[in-house]
Amino acid sequence: MKILVIGASGTIGQKVVEELEAENEVIRAGRNGADIQVDITSVDSIKEMYKKVGKVDAVVNAAGGAKFAPLTELTPELNEVGINYKQKGQINLVLLGLAHVKDGGSFTLTTGVMMDDPILQGASIAMVNGAVKHFVKAAAIEMPRGIRINSVSPTVVQESLDRLESFFPGFEAVPAKRIAKAYLKSVYSGQTGQNFEVY
Repeated sequence: MKILVIGASGTIGQKVVEELEAENEVIRAGRNGADIQVDITSVDSIKEMYKKVGKVDAVVNAAGGAKFAPLTELTPELNEVGINYKQKGQINLVLLGLAHVKDGGSFTLTTGVMMDDPILQGASIAMVNGAVKHFVKAAAIEMPRGIRINSVSPTVVQESLDRLESFFPGFEAVPAKRIAKAYLKSVYSGQTGQNFEVY
């Protein structure tokens, strides 16, 4: 299969690429260190990426930024970061990518543990994760040409624990390699409308 992985140079994205590239043609996309540069907050950038890539069997997104902030300090501007990047960015990857995914292909997006297991300073991230999860569930019943759509909801990543541990007291971290398996499940399993949790 020809698979486009966005966020391919990130902690999770690298492991997703490693898992997929043995048996597939993987195209790495991202802001840095990738085959194709893309800014998923920009509609024009997403369109240009798809134009360069052409038809693919699967699109996997492991990119998505949002801001940690106490609720009393969460400004509309800080909140917009997650909305523009992790929420609208991922949804636009689907809306603009439908014509570029082959019949029976798939999209895999990324949500996260905070929408189901809240943490302090995580309200904005929980909000956008929940929006993506429910977009996936609703979009699945309308996807054309047998195209599937799922999301992956990872807990805190072991490789990122040194900088994020203070946000996740009591959480058990999971290695990125294990999280990557959930993305493979989405690509290969035939399931659709699912949010694969990795805790």
